[in-house]
Amino acid sequence: MKLAALQMVSGMDRDENLAAARRLLEEAAAAGAELAVLPEYFCLLGARDTDKLAIQEPFGTGPIQDFLARASRELGLWIVGGTLPITVGDGARVRNTCLVFDPQGDCVARYDKIHLFRFDNGSERFDEARVLERGSEPALFTLAARDGRSWRVGLSVCYDLRFPELYRAYAAQGAELLLVPSAFTHTTGQAHWATLLRARAIENLAYVLAPAQGGLHANGRRTWGHSMLVDPWGQVLAEQAEGPACVLGSLDAGRLDEARRQLPALEHRLL
Repeated sequence: MKLAALQMVSGMDRDENLAAARRLLEEAAAAGAELAVLPEYFCLLGARDTDKLAIQEPFGTGPIQDFLARASRELGLWIVGGTLPITVGDGARVRNTCLVFDPQGDCVARYDKIHLFRFDNGSERFDEARVLERGSEPALFTLAARDGRSWRVGLSVCYDLRFPELYRAYAAQGAELLLVPSAFTHTTGQAHWATLLRARAIENLAYVLAPAQGGLHANGRRTWGHSMLVDPWGQVLAEQAEGPACVLGSLDAGRLDEARRQLPALEHRLL
């Protein structure tokens, strides 16, 4: 099955970001991809953390969700909508939510980012909990490919990548593909991104697809990029360093089965 990680350099205008996302989705569909995954915050990287509150949507309706549903239906794609701000409570904070749409345009899965990023090295400071409410439930879905093969897919977002227990739980439930839409900072991405992605693939004998924000944004922030597809043996099959791009690759069921047969580590878990 062919799939695409869509790398973006999202700005501060929601509608411009959606237009950029649509162009990449069309590129993925034209290349024969069945699944296209957008990065975290694909719809907005604002000047302030609170900017996302202005474009929040109740679950089930809104311009961003309508955009994703329409694109899925018109392009015949499975689309994983990176993340978008979904309203909770009084709207003073939001969930950083990843939604999955099938080729009919129906929302078939929802994952709210569980682990919220905090980082302070003296010159860069981030604290997502100031405007985000964390989720609590992992989420998997089953993707029926055109060749009749079904894939079990586990959802995660960015900072989740540092918490292997989430991915181990997915592996225990049969996950074969792990998705990690992200907006890693340039500092942390340069240090840890590739290592963590390859580790999650190797230890769970699963494919990992990680679309990222990658470049210098209008708000002055620089993200690491390096969107990639990693196979169950930890080999990087496709990668894009920076800039908007449709990073294409394929899942090989035979390769997955071979890796798990040759090294049955998932059967050897004791703890």
